[in-house]
Amino acid sequence: MPKRKTILPKASSARILTKAGAQRVSADAAESLTIHLENIAHGIGIEAVKIARHSGRKTVQKSDIELAVKR
Repeated sequence: MPKRKTILPKASSARILTKAGAQRVSADAAESLTIHLENIAHGIGIEAVKIARHSGRKTVQKSDIELAVKR
């Protein structure tokens, strides 16, 4: 069994594209979207952790995520 390159399932990315109007989604397209979504989520996560630490907390809260997205 090959190692997974991504954390998020590619099927979820394919569903997102289907909901956006795609009739068919190639495996490469689903994988590409998955990689880009993970990169965006990683950046948001880094910002959210900085915000939580600045507030003197170890726990990332919903408000940290929302503020990180706005930045």
